[in-house]
Amino acid sequence: MRPAPLLIALIACWGLAGLAVPFLGWSLWQWQLVGAAMLAVALLDGWRLRGRPTPDTVREVPEALPLGMERDVALVFESRVKQRLEVFDLHPGGWASSGLPRRLTLAPMSATRVTYRLRPAARGDAHFEGVQLRLRSALALWRQSRVAGAPQRVRVYPNFAPLTRFALFSAEQASRLVGAHLKRRRGEGTDFHQMREYRVGDSLRQVDWKATARSRKLISREYQDEKNQQLVMLIDTGRRMMAREDELGHFDHVLNASLVVSYLALRQGDGVGLFAAGGDSRWVAPQRGMAAIDTLLRASYDLQPRPVATDYLAAATELSLRQRRRALVMLVTNVRDEDIDDLLAAVRLLQKRHLVCVASLRETSLDDALDEEVHDLQGAIHAGAVARYREQRTAAHDALRSHRVMVLDVTSDELPGALVERYLAVKRDGVL
Repeated sequence: MRPAPLLIALIACWGLAGLAVPFLGWSLWQWQLVGAAMLAVALLDGWRLRGRPTPDTVREVPEALPLGMERDVALVFESRVKQRLEVFDLHPGGWASSGLPRRLTLAPMSATRVTYRLRPAARGDAHFEGVQLRLRSALALWRQSRVAGAPQRVRVYPNFAPLTRFALFSAEQASRLVGAHLKRRRGEGTDFHQMREYRVGDSLRQVDWKATARSRKLISREYQDEKNQQLVMLIDTGRRMMAREDELGHFDHVLNASLVVSYLALRQGDGVGLFAAGGDSRWVAPQRGMAAIDTLLRASYDLQPRPVATDYLAAATELSLRQRRRALVMLVTNVRDEDIDDLLAAVRLLQKRHLVCVASLRETSLDDALDEEVHDLQGAIHAGAVARYREQRTAAHDALRSHRVMVLDVTSDELPGALVERYLAVKRDGVL
């Protein structure tokens, strides 16, 4: 409990009055009597504040929050007596908030509800330590800080907000929303879907002549992409994924993009699995059905990249033992020329059973550096080093392509659309 500004001001005035006692015509005992009265009133006011019950406090916050998205958090207070106080929620440090602190006057025997905005800044488990209250005494002479409410744990998931938006669209429309450029199909799919009346443009191979004879009108077979295929997202959690260019790091962009392509694959009827290797490790066997997206969210929300070198060959060996059925394996990493030997060995091992696509994240700062004008020797050296690095990176990609590996050289913003586009191309061409 601490003295409020009003009490400090009264003490200062009383002290100044003591210096002016000879000039005001007061006696010393009168000045002391005023001080004693002030002390008694202040002690009584503080004693009443100390005995005042702490308001019942409840925080209303979802158990799961999406990374980087603002959400409303509600605080509900109930008090048996009238109280004036200041409120600040002890949310996880580093999270941006608006609407705090807040000054409130609680009415007796009623509930007071306030809300503020909070934006999670990091994935994983986060803890709210309670709600800090600063109570004011009846005469505003004292302030007391208390922590009310129970601590809470919340889970911060990758940003799943786009997934809820995709649910309102077809798979093709959702694919276009993430920037995938879909090509028109040549020919038919591989799975029979239904019979329907003949349409102009149908090939003669689609006509079912027996059904046509029975109905006495042209009937065509309609095909669709083969379902029940499998997609495995192989995510690098090593040091290559620790780059950070905006509020989200490369690894957060990778998780968001992986969830987008996984969601669309589930919409297509395929099974989706996840394998994280390098730093944190995690394995989720391929599952079908839209409920699998919740499994992927729970399994990946606390994954973090670590400052360790990723052993691509060990990751490929473990995945080959876990995933026996042929699948499209999308490896998301940041390819460097010094990793190419290990990466090539890993890819060739996976290719014995699976179709492999390597998505290599490119830092946007590299593109920006080459676009800048050079004015001095230091700038020329910097531009030359970046160009040399890009050349080596391109050579590593070419080495992968020479082994029939699909390679995507994209920035983090381009990653979701590129993954979806390549997945749909594989489905369309029937190469899996």
